[in-house]
Amino acid sequence: MYQAHFGLRELPFTLTPNTSFYCDLEGHRSALQVLTTALDTGEGFIKVVGEVGTGKTLLCRKLLNELPDNYVTAYIPNPHVTPDELRGQIARELQVEVDDPHNQQLLTQAIQHKLVQLNKDDKVVVIVLDEAQALPSESLEALRLISNLETETRKLLHIVLFGQPELNEKLAQREHRQLRQRIAFSYNLQAMNMQELARYISHRLHIAGYKGPPMFSASSVRLLHQASRGIPRLANVLCHKVLLLCYGEGSYIVGPKQVRAAVADTEDATLPARLWPWFSLATIVAVAALMGFAWQQGWLQTVIARLVP
Repeated sequence: MYQAHFGLRELPFTLTPNTSFYCDLEGHRSALQVLTTALDTGEGFIKVVGEVGTGKTLLCRKLLNELPDNYVTAYIPNPHVTPDELRGQIARELQVEVDDPHNQQLLTQAIQHKLVQLNKDDKVVVIVLDEAQALPSESLEALRLISNLETETRKLLHIVLFGQPELNEKLAQREHRQLRQRIAFSYNLQAMNMQELARYISHRLHIAGYKGPPMFSASSVRLLHQASRGIPRLANVLCHKVLLLCYGEGSYIVGPKQVRAAVADTEDATLPARLWPWFSLATIVAVAALMGFAWQQGWLQTVIARLVP
């Protein structure tokens, strides 16, 4: 690969949600503040929604890594499961012991007993579901019923949903109105603006060990932002490809040429067509037609006569 060429310790633009590469973007920082505030105040349901590739899984792992020791977490990365499977996953994550795990009544009772015990030990239980838009409606309802477990003073369980915009569409259905009303905090992740993208690229290169001068020109960052629409995952794909191209060319600076080549090789990346040559040609034709009309009317001759002594 190109690590030695650029003096890197590791690849800076991989698609793995590695928290060591976490960049303190405004959107992610605000989302973390919302999450920690909601958990500190003891809210039941919390929701974070973002488009594909905006960094929800990275944010999810960042949250799990930074929760204090008094938090007990259950992380469910693939919630496309039946209600029985969902309860089983929660039980395993919380290390719930039950004689017959297939008996749903006994399993639910065992989960409740575990939550009560953890509460007595001053522990806060948080279930984190990534890709929550994949939850079947029946499993969403099971999740709501599990969240009913509480004491007179506090919830025994806090649930954080990370999902794509389809999660909002699912929760908007009438059958989920009870769950929807229980979402006390929500946050919508936004894509990066161009300044954030420039900082994001520089940050990841620095974490990967780069110590040289700025590698990406201003024009290349502008094109990358247009092509990626500020989506971190797509920006990573494009940046990885442009570094491969520079390595192949023996270059150390990323310019528009490499970006355009990477965009052409990336299905979801697009750039607006370069219309300036057609605009210039159209302008020339229009001006020529106007001058021809002015000449026919005698206006141009009059102007020339006044300008020439």
